[in-house]
Amino acid sequence: MQDYKAPKDLLKGKVILVTGAGAGIGQAAAKTFAAHGATVILLGRTIKKLEDVYDEIEAAGYPQAAIYPMNLEGAVAKDYDDMAATIEKEFGRLDGILHNAALLGSITPIEQYDVDEWLKLMQVNLNAPFMMTQALISLLRESDDASVIFTSSSVGRKGRAYWGAYSVSKFGVEGLMQVLADELDDEHHDIRVNSINPGATRTNMRAHAFPAENPIHNPLPEDIMSTYLYLMGKDSVGVTGQTFDAQKK
Repeated sequence: MQDYKAPKDLLKGKVILVTGAGAGIGQAAAKTFAAHGATVILLGRTIKKLEDVYDEIEAAGYPQAAIYPMNLEGAVAKDYDDMAATIEKEFGRLDGILHNAALLGSITPIEQYDVDEWLKLMQVNLNAPFMMTQALISLLRESDDASVIFTSSSVGRKGRAYWGAYSVSKFGVEGLMQVLADELDDEHHDIRVNSINPGATRTNMRAHAFPAENPIHNPLPEDIMSTYLYLMGKDSVGVTGQTFDAQKK
């Protein structure tokens, strides 16, 4: 779907939550969704970054965004229930979720991996998307056309030495996506669930993972949005439980 051309009004009237919306792929997705008509809920832990994205969306004349600060590392089930109640009060439904926020952690052998760091990555990369999605399913059911996108990785589809908790958490994300897609794949639900591997992209996380790499050879986050738009919009109705790559291999 890398060549998908989205209609300008593809997401008109939709309410879409984007996690990790303050920078990188999350920021690009939030602005792209807004540019195609969506009201975007910007979720992240750094308010200043979220405010900057909010201001860019407003300055461009797109639908007014909303800001929801949250630190996924410390969030518990009640925090997600409170978030669901707030979204229900303000919007009455939710049409989409992009689970983008994640931590990289150490690139180190399992034998030497710090246990506390391992648990932190599992909390942010896997437990948070589980708890958040669980709390928001009832709001997704209020939509006529809902989509949940999980962010995966090549190391979440085939394990690679030294990628530790990041790799394992992304395997978990793929499993969560598949289980949820299978549970919601019937005539009583209009919720599709899929995952995207962004591939090598010019982000801070990529720079930390590959410090010797020349980033100029990688596309900007804004350049890989076609697959995100396809999965979030009506043209992907009926597509669920699938893994996608945002870049051609």
